Amino acid sequence: MRGIRGINQLSRRLYAAQAAHKVDVAAAVEPVKFLPQEVQVTKLPSGLVIASLENYSPASRIGVLVRAGSRYETMDNLGVTHLLRLAASLTTKGASAFRICRGVEAVGGSLSVSSSRETMAYTVDCLRDHIDTVMEYLINVTTAPEFRPWEVSDLTARVKLDKELAKQSPQIGVIENLHAAAYKNALSNSLYCPDYMLGQITTDQMHTFVQNNFTSARMALFGLGVDHAVLKQVGEQFLNIRSGKGTVGSKAVYRGGELRHQSGGGLVHAVVASESASATSAEATAFSILQHVLGAGPRVKRGSNTTSKLSQAISKVTAQPFDASAFSANYTDSGLFGVYTICQANAAKDVIKAAVGQVNDIAQGNLAAVDLSRANCYKFTVNYASWGLLIRSADRCTPEAVTQKINAVSSADVVNVAKKFMSGKKTMASTGHLVNTPFVDEI
Repeated sequence: MRGIRGINQLSRRLYAAQAAHKVDVAAAVEPVKFLPQEVQVTKLPSGLVIASLENYSPASRIGVLVRAGSRYETMDNLGVTHLLRLAASLTTKGASAFRICRGVEAVGGSLSVSSSRETMAYTVDCLRDHIDTVMEYLINVTTAPEFRPWEVSDLTARVKLDKELAKQSPQIGVIENLHAAAYKNALSNSLYCPDYMLGQITTDQMHTFVQNNFTSARMALFGLGVDHAVLKQVGEQFLNIRSGKGTVGSKAVYRGGELRHQSGGGLVHAVVASESASATSAEATAFSILQHVLGAGPRVKRGSNTTSKLSQAISKVTAQPFDASAFSANYTDSGLFGVYTICQANAAKDVIKAAVGQVNDIAQGNLAAVDLSRANCYKFTVNYASWGLLIRSADRCTPEAVTQKINAVSSADVVNVAKKFMSGKKTMASTGHLVNTPFVDEI
């Protein structure tokens, strides 16, 4: 495809134009001073959002975010997003699978695809000098997939491997079961292809899903360490592909319930949750602060979380090793909040009840000012959180604006969302040796 391959000439022209300005020789002797940049956002008439942050890093990251997660799957194509993740390196209309693989590797770059229940993200990382090269492959993968039948059929073995690896992870299993138990539709769809759909998803179904969901209005082009003018021209020329809002999708319906998976081993992984708030609601910030007050997990890899309120409460009922953190997931029309515990099988009952009891303690109004100050650590995650929100909604949701929202949350707001958790219908998912694990109606 000449249009797609023409991206090389596009970026060369843009950078050549920047270099054409006359250089002041006297000023060139002085050290170059890079002024801090603000996040720049442009929304095209087609609905495509373009967001960038120029940080002058020698390495750049560019990605395309698409509102095409597993919640948009139907009963006929369950698991199609799992195949799309794996199909990112297959032959497209503008480049062969071999060319994509070798082309990205030749410049020391990497291309990755991740997905959630709401979005898919195609991301490339490379040195700044090779932006034009990797951008060509990113555009090919997201706008011109070919899905040749023999290549798609070869993905079945990789799908099986993914599922086997997921089954070996209790964390993945318990979160998957939590969503399956919590919702009647949409958000109950798994991130992985069901067993009965292995080898059953056709190339026509993949093309149909892409046609319905990969529209300009459902896409965001984002860049870190890249000039906004370059990114904007790429979006205008190559990502104005299909108009329309695409598949609307059904609204998530929360129901509550329980799923238990009995397995070997001496540990129990359990999550107790209830419906919280959508990502854009005012309560979402309060729930995030409550999560950090209780303990959102260690900040250092393989670090401990012994200073959190959850850990302090649980340590009073058991001397055995355990791990506990608050769980929070927010979506466009719903959300889940709860407590995640890992402990020895014989201590599961005491640990789970102590964790829920700590949330109840806050719901009773036992929240000191020093506890609320734990929200300060939440502010350090603002850059990532606001960036993700920005590229999804095109709102100018700067880190400063999010910080103001956090500062505006009072102790009463945190207490109220804790009360909402305690009074809400519970959902529970557990896996492991469940001999001493209580049922959801016993908590």
